[in-house]
Amino acid sequence: MPVLTRLISSPVVVDIRPGALDDLAGVLADERISHSGKLAVAVSGGSGARLRERLGPSLPGATWYEVGGGTLDDAVRLAGDMRADHYDALVGLGGGKIIDCAKFAAARVGLPLVAVPTNLAHDGLCSPVATLDNDAGRGSYGVPNPIAVLIDLDVIREAPVRFVRAGIGDAVSNISAIADWELANRVNGEKIDGLAAAMARQAGEAVLRHPGGIGDNGFLQVLAEALVLSGIAMSVSGDSRPSSGACHEINHAFDLLFPKRAAAHGEQCGLGAAFAMYLRGAHEESAYMAQVLRRHGLPVLPEEIGFTVDEFVQAVEFAPQTRPGRYTILEHLDLKTDQIKDAYADYVKAIGS
Repeated sequence: MPVLTRLISSPVVVDIRPGALDDLAGVLADERISHSGKLAVAVSGGSGARLRERLGPSLPGATWYEVGGGTLDDAVRLAGDMRADHYDALVGLGGGKIIDCAKFAAARVGLPLVAVPTNLAHDGLCSPVATLDNDAGRGSYGVPNPIAVLIDLDVIREAPVRFVRAGIGDAVSNISAIADWELANRVNGEKIDGLAAAMARQAGEAVLRHPGGIGDNGFLQVLAEALVLSGIAMSVSGDSRPSSGACHEINHAFDLLFPKRAAAHGEQCGLGAAFAMYLRGAHEESAYMAQVLRRHGLPVLPEEIGFTVDEFVQAVEFAPQTRPGRYTILEHLDLKTDQIKDAYADYVKAIGS
């Protein structure tokens, strides 16, 4: 009998709205997540700690673990601490570093993860990847998707606005990433997962085309949904291809070449996406993307995040080395230093001031 469908790994609960955090205890009481109420909760010393005071009374069976940062050692330590007891699930409550530590620790111990992000800085909140700092720099580790995702838009509003801007850049960069995937298909015959591509593309387009701004609940809702869909798209495809192309290679290059000066992940990805779209000849699309990024207060030129033109050119030239085996517009054009400089000068003219 032919296979007529496929199973998709995705959360059983996705709750995105103002006040969603007030229902966290009810979501955790779901027998698919916790049958005993015995939970581990990983929090940061910042926003997560403040929310602990608010949520503690409604989670009497929880053990709270403060996570110091976003390193592999932090995640391994958290997993080791949790082994001392038996829990139904782990709740990651905080920013991206806490969520990634919790994802890794939950996978190591064999627990389902409930992701409760306190900002929308990138699409890692629902992806099958944990990005953690290690002795060699930064690594990406495969993990299961969260079993539930709760995003309280009231909490998101309390985070620094730069985090929301970064999430916009990460979501919009999907459009460039999908264009790279399609290029790899045309040139090298790389197989495209149509469902993953559709999810990631529509997530990026929804944010790009939305007329609202950071202060609108309607826009924040669309952005949060886009970041969740991007994460699920990666799970569908089995890798980061739907959301990571030349845009992310440029981002990784900034991180590796200038680790102490690198900007936010989404800021660098948005800039990389606008430039990559120009390189592929999509000049109108590049200009429109730059216009939208500017409207939301995001950088579209390296000087706007503290890099010189020469440093940007260096990052673009180095970028293909960050993801060996991935084919994007950068590998396709194989531009040398002077060619990148010329392309950048043309890009600056095209997007205007």
